[in-house]
Parts: sequence; structure tokens; C-alpha cells
Amino acid sequence: MVGGSGMLGLPVVRRLHADGNQVRVLSRRPKATAAGLPPEIEVAEGDVEDDRSLARALDGCQGVHVNLMGGPRPSDFDRTEHLGTARVARLAAEARVERLTYLSGAPAVPANARDAGCKAKMDAEKAIRASGVRHTIFRVTWMMESLAMFVRGRRAVMIGAQRHPLRWIAADDYAAMVSRAYGTPEAEGKTLFVVGPERYDKVEALAAYCRIVHPGVKPSVLPLWLMRAVAALSFSPQLRADVRRMAFYDTIGDDFGDPEEANRLLGAPATTLETWCRRQAASAS
Repeated sequence: MVGGSGMLGLPVVRRLHADGNQVRVLSRRPKATAAGLPPEIEVAEGDVEDDRSLARALDGCQGVHVNLMGGPRPSDFDRTEHLGTARVARLAAEARVERLTYLSGAPAVPANARDAGCKAKMDAEKAIRASGVRHTIFRVTWMMESLAMFVRGRRAVMIGAQRHPLRWIAADDYAAMVSRAYGTPEAEGKTLFVVGPERYDKVEALAAYCRIVHPGVKPSVLPLWLMRAVAALSFSPQLRADVRRMAFYDTIGDDFGDPEEANRLLGAPATTLETWCRRQAASAS
């Protein structure tokens, strides 16, 4: 597993392990990563930008799941998401890894190439296809786990109106699809569009999350024009990147493909936003 220590990678690691697979996770901080995982999971020290450590981590593996996140600068997206994934695919081919799965994004289509993150994911997809490794690419909509990013203490803030309805998916449902893909020959060579069962725009989803998980916290919406002005005066590359990307997402939804094939092959995600929120509230209590 490459990129297995974050909020979207850990559910895949845990699901693969629960389904009886021997799992190895590549990490730049192996001790910290191992502390949050079952002891049976191996953690290999290394970096996606270092061929030698990456080759060691891939040695003996039958499959590899890639979940990389770049940013905040456009060059960072390309270096990590595109070139990092391309490096994994190349070395996986050299190591004769049988399968590769990749977390892409629903908007990773040519019409959205103006966004550095989308372009990096599209370039990563091309590198995977060119590698010759049997693969499944998951173009996934927004995951429910990302809602926590908009809450800081007693404040919940959304940048922009974000009125496009999205079919939110729980990371556990996505992880189950990844695990099933390794035992589903029909999923090989597919680019699958993955969404959840319900539609909410970001403000609606954040309001539901706060109502259940953070009672008393009421989301607010900051206008894009205001945040652009704040970002222009800021010394924070991360803030500028966040505002730029939220401005981009303010213009699009997730209707860039049909989820029917993914649902037929790997089972339709069924976790609703309310069910997921109640699980989060229960785990926090």
C-alpha cells in the first residue's frame, strides 16, 4: 500500500487486512504509522520519490494500491500524484506485481485539466495504463471523511456556496470495493466511477455532519471573493491553494461518469450520510 497512513488510505489497509490479505504499508514515518495499525501489518520505511526504498517495499507483493495526495502548489501535485504514481507503476512492472489499484477523482476528465490536481491524476492514470500492469482505476467522488477538514474547534466553515449536489461516499464502502477488485477479474483494465447513494451539496453535508457529530456548531459560508482577498494578502501557500481549489470545485459537481459498472462488479456503496455521521459520533463518545 502506497499512501496508507491517511484518512483515505487507512480504511483500505484495514479492509485488505480484514479480508485475509498480508499487507505492507510504505511510510516515511514507520513508527508513527505502525502505532495506528494492527501488529500483523508490516510497515516499510521509504518514500515514493526514492526508487530504492520503493522497490524494496514492492518486492514480493502481488498487488499494490496507490493513494497519493499532492499540493499545495501545482508542481507539488505533479511531483507527488503524477510522477509518484508513475514511479510506483514502473517499479511494479519491473517487480512483476500482478495488480495495481489507484485512487483517482471523479473530476479527473479532460474538461477539468485546468485544475492542477485533476491534471496530475489524469497523467497518473496514463502512466498506469502505459506500465502494462493489470489495473483498476477508481474515480471517486467526495468522501464523507473529508467533512472533518471543514471543522476547527467550535467553527465549521465552507468556502463558497458549493451548491452542486454530490453523491458522498464513506471511505469504508470504497475500501470494500478496492478489496473486492483484487478478486474480480472483470474489474481489470477498468476505470470505474464510484459514488455513494445520496446527493447533498457541501453546505448541506457539512450541516448534517455538525448536527450529529458536533452539536451546537453551525456551519458558516465565506464568500469566495472575500477568501480570495484574504489569500492574496496571506503568506500561506496552503491557504492560497485551498481557496483556488474550492473556487474550482464551486463550479462543478461529480456527474462525470456512470457508476453502474462499478456497482455491478464490486457492489454498490450503501452507507448513507446520516448513518456515517452517527458512527462518527458514537466512536467519538
